Amino acid sequence: MEEFFREVVLNKILIVTLFGWIIAQTIKVIIGIIRERRFNFLWFIGTGGMPSSHAAGASALATSVGLECGFNSVFFALAAMFALVTMFDAQGVRRATGKQAQILNMMMTDIYFKKKIQEDRLKELIGHTPIQVFVGGLLGIFISILFFK
Repeated sequence: MEEFFREVVLNKILIVTLFGWIIAQTIKVIIGIIRERRFNFLWFIGTGGMPSSHAAGASALATSVGLECGFNSVFFALAAMFALVTMFDAQGVRRATGKQAQILNMMMTDIYFKKKIQEDRLKELIGHTPIQVFVGGLLGIFISILFFK
């Protein structure tokens, strides 16, 4: 069991991928503090916002695999396709879900003020804009290149 944990901790590709995600989440927290002049711990684990930690982690994974195993390897092909699907989902399906939540929340506000029903509000910041995904992707690539040099 000890050998397992040692191998996981020494897995450079995994560490770089996690580091890319953590840096992106930290940047979101810093932006949130600057914008709202307050700290919210939930920003560390929340979804949505600038930059996309999904894109940062997925692109860090793909870039790290390419640098470690070669950009013509089957491993890079798998990681690159995973990154593309993840980034497409982050700015497509999840963003649309966030817009639907926003509309439903407006409907719930209207119903609440008419005293007909009261429900919990839905989370609106679920997905990413294309620029948030782009910046997250660049961040992940940059972090991987720094770690593998």
